[in-house]
Amino acid sequence: MDTELRVDARGLACPLPVVKTKKAIENIDSGKVVAIVDNTVARDNIMKLAQGLSLPVDVVADGTDFILSIMKGGGVAVAEPETGSEAAVLPERSGKNVVILFQADTIGRPEQELGDVLAKSFLYALTECTPTPRTLIFLNGGVRLTCTGSEALPSLKTLEVQGVEILSCGTCLDYLELKGELEVGTVSNMFSIIEKLMAADKVITVG
Repeated sequence: MDTELRVDARGLACPLPVVKTKKAIENIDSGKVVAIVDNTVARDNIMKLAQGLSLPVDVVADGTDFILSIMKGGGVAVAEPETGSEAAVLPERSGKNVVILFQADTIGRPEQELGDVLAKSFLYALTECTPTPRTLIFLNGGVRLTCTGSEALPSLKTLEVQGVEILSCGTCLDYLELKGELEVGTVSNMFSIIEKLMAADKVITVG
């Protein structure tokens, strides 16, 4: 008999909604996990969790809440990688999983203007490097680099096309009131960011 677990994550700070939902999924062999959250960041993060696990997820808005139903147990088709002429040509990747962590929107101190120039130059240089890093993570003021008005956007968009994963901290975007300004990459949460850092062969911190 299939199991149904409910996770009421309303009012919980990031990354607790994702953590509790992930534990509930792990605790059943077959059935449904229903997660209830009260903000779009938690909703999006749980949807990404389900998609990352190749599990179907249904989302329903209920007033200010969101109800996410995640099914586990049935076979789920996984998309095959593109082949042939339509497949994207990506730059060479090393065998190492390199993650670059941006903690600010400038590089170095104390000269702010110089730091802006260095950050823009650093990201441009990455577009010309082989191999490319696996993931770029932006925390705190670093998320400004991925938002409207950033002079680094052309380089970041090039890196994204090249297959580099670009993640911006959702809590940071909310705090800086930039959630609606994100121009490249996706919103992430601290749980997923920690997973990326722990899985990396090498982490480079910039900022």
